[in-house]
Amino acid sequence: MSASNIPVTQLNNATLVKTFFDNLTKTPMSFPAGQIDAVIAFFVKRGFDKTGAGSVAIVLLKQARTENVNVFTLLDTLKGLTDVQLSQVVAQVLNASRDRTSLLGYRKSPTTNTYESRNILI
Repeated sequence: MSASNIPVTQLNNATLVKTFFDNLTKTPMSFPAGQIDAVIAFFVKRGFDKTGAGSVAIVLLKQARTENVNVFTLLDTLKGLTDVQLSQVVAQVLNASRDRTSLLGYRKSPTTNTYESRNILI
């Protein structure tokens, strides 16, 4: 046995159990760098910041792999969307991959009837 100056750390049962359950549902996924760069560049070009584009890219890549869809075909279908439609699609995809207790949404401005509001004086 060789001597070492690194202290030996003992893991308690609570740490071992936590590590086991943390890794139970995580399945490692890897994607080609070209696909990741293409998806990130698509969202950066559409006005997303680099960090947000990276997060959305990983979720879309996972979803594309789960549904057995080519990611470039997915990007081609997203090209025809307006910025508002793209934001709605991204929110729906992110909500599908999140827990039900944490959902993203968007607010619609209430419509006002201009006929009634024009008679109000302030």
